[in-house]
Amino acid sequence: MQKIVVFQLEKQQYGVNIKQVNSIERILDITKIPKAPNFIKGVIHLRGGIIPIIDLKERLKFGATEFKEQTRLIIVGIKNLQVGLLVDSATDVLDIDNSVIDSPSGLIEDDEQSFLKGVAKLGDDLLILLDLKNILVSNEISKVKEIVEE
Repeated sequence: MQKIVVFQLEKQQYGVNIKQVNSIERILDITKIPKAPNFIKGVIHLRGGIIPIIDLKERLKFGATEFKEQTRLIIVGIKNLQVGLLVDSATDVLDIDNSVIDSPSGLIEDDEQSFLKGVAKLGDDLLILLDLKNILVSNEISKVKEIVEE
């Protein structure tokens, strides 16, 4: 059994193990960073720290997130770095039995597969499970760290 935070990108639901999530926040003022990659929207000041904000839709090549009332930031730790992931909404926390989760193998190409953890069948719906610690590759993590340290 896994406890999963469910969030939405476009009309598709995604999930991530709650152990990877530090908090879920409403949108705060994002300070833009010059010359940052497109998917890095800038930084925020949260609880005394500087948090880089990554548009998860752009990172996954779905286009940019539109800021709306239900838009949320999922604050996660990725390789010793706090990062805010911009999502359309964070909708639920579910207990999902491991028996309803299928492996992602064969669904997408190997280099992209590292952050796809599986697909859960919930009745007629599918929930795509992500492993957020692999959502950025090493050179992207270096760029994010440079932004925070400047």
